[in-house]
Amino acid sequence: MPRMTAAAAAVEILKREGVTNAFGVPGAAINPFYRELKNVGGIGHTLARHVEGASHMAEGYTRAKAGNIGVCIGTSGPAGTDMITGLYSAIADSIPILCITGQAPVSKLHKEDFQAVDIAAIAGPVTKKATTVLEAAQVPGVFQEAFHLMRSGRPGPVLIDLPIDVQLTEIEFDPEAYEPLPVYKPRATRAQAEKAIRFLLESERPLIVAGGGIINADASDLLVEFAELTGVPVISTLMGWGTIPDDHELSAGMVGVQTSHRYGNATFLESDFVLGIGNRWANRHTGYNLDAYTNGRKFVHVDIEPTQIGKIFAPDYGFASDAKAALELFIEVAKELKAEGKLPDFGAWAASAQERKATLLRRTHFDNIPMKPQRVYEEMNKAFGPETRYVTTIGLSQIAGAQMLHVYRPRHWINCGQAGPLGWTIPAAIGAATADPQTPIVALSGDYDFQFMIEELAVAAQHKVPYVHVLVNNAYLGLIRQAQGGLGINFEVNLEFENINTPEIGVYGVDHVKVAEGLGVKAIRVEDPDKLGEAFEEAKKLAQEFQVPVVVEAILERITNISMSKTVDMSDVTEFEEVATEPGHAPTAIKPLKV
Repeated sequence: MPRMTAAAAAVEILKREGVTNAFGVPGAAINPFYRELKNVGGIGHTLARHVEGASHMAEGYTRAKAGNIGVCIGTSGPAGTDMITGLYSAIADSIPILCITGQAPVSKLHKEDFQAVDIAAIAGPVTKKATTVLEAAQVPGVFQEAFHLMRSGRPGPVLIDLPIDVQLTEIEFDPEAYEPLPVYKPRATRAQAEKAIRFLLESERPLIVAGGGIINADASDLLVEFAELTGVPVISTLMGWGTIPDDHELSAGMVGVQTSHRYGNATFLESDFVLGIGNRWANRHTGYNLDAYTNGRKFVHVDIEPTQIGKIFAPDYGFASDAKAALELFIEVAKELKAEGKLPDFGAWAASAQERKATLLRRTHFDNIPMKPQRVYEEMNKAFGPETRYVTTIGLSQIAGAQMLHVYRPRHWINCGQAGPLGWTIPAAIGAATADPQTPIVALSGDYDFQFMIEELAVAAQHKVPYVHVLVNNAYLGLIRQAQGGLGINFEVNLEFENINTPEIGVYGVDHVKVAEGLGVKAIRVEDPDKLGEAFEEAKKLAQEFQVPVVVEAILERITNISMSKTVDMSDVTEFEEVATEPGHAPTAIKPLKV
């Protein structure tokens, strides 16, 4: 039996589990593992500038391509605690990433050694499992179990904590004999599928709610096939956006209290049956007024995690299944019913959804200077085509983007849906671009998100990771300011100041162009909305020429209220700005405005 250090065995296992890239920051307690990354070879490494950034890079890497598992690595103590936010974001959105941390020697645990912290206990609530390995001979089994857990059932992250002496200990391990453990995913039965379809047959105005579980299962093609077979319109959740192309005749928009379309909410409120697949009824989708969401319609819920069934509200019928397995059976049953002439014709209902899609639009075309954010998304729609992958986190920028941008393919909207940590966008974009360098990436940030982990731009410069980063700058915590309005305050959300080094930008404070250029990337500032198009084209050219990110900063008016519900009720969304009343108001809408 070959002998090698436990750290070398861990690296060998990573390779045999399909890992080709990792993101991290070395340190004393994880250096033996880094030595084996170098000596064993076969795994590329991206050196982050912040360990939290490494965890978000791992997330972006996983989210961009089916089958990927991002790996983030850090040393003991604060490196592990820095990555907790990434683990939280990953578990919240069912994203498998592996976090590997160094640790003090086993004999020094619980003795307040330098940078020794019980990271397994801290990470436990935000991982599927967190383990400090105390015996070197257990390392292969712990890593094998980690990949099994990450891939089985509802996907999610795992943390493995390696004391330095455990890493250095030699063990017997034969990489050639290693095999990954079989993955477990619950599968629907024929009887369950038939019962679910019976609800569909009894309805008149059905909808499919397509969640992120469909993307995780790599089953978007099956979702579209099922929708086309039955003629049922599809509502995508924020995490499921891209399962069906926005321009498909059965795409009915998004529903919710923030990231939603006027036509999507209106169609949902007209429905009488909802089949939810791979979704979790998140509150930004349902709102807090569940009566408005549920009354007058029946629900079937299918999710890979059994405890999701009934968590938010009790469906009329629900069962646990991987989305792909469920859709395969739904298609099988629906084909048989169609052959027998027993599938209802939902054509008039689907046509009514498309009618709303062509009439209930928000206005995007404004010529104001400083510009309104809506115009930025209109110009993005013109400049960036269906092949574009968008990456963003939280804020008014993300909410408005979800209302006005267009997504045509799965994994082309990379968004941390539940956790929403500021600073996520830059490192996640780097991870996504590393996973799939052929797909053009456009990141979207407000000024505060952009500033949170701005140092990671240097990572993209060092590692030659090109993408376009659209920065909408109003020198405000815009979403928090808007939320504070209901409390009658505008407190500690102002970011404006007069920069003594760049007086020409007035009260917009941080000179993002100088900072970005100082970190080794290109940047363009735009103040006139009519110049946005040429700025985006220039950014695409510069990104390819220099192989670095290019930041396009759009200087916005200080205050714009984006459409959302003041009452967290999806039936009560306030339109703060003008809606579209003539075709020129929404020139890049999926369907031209019908008046």
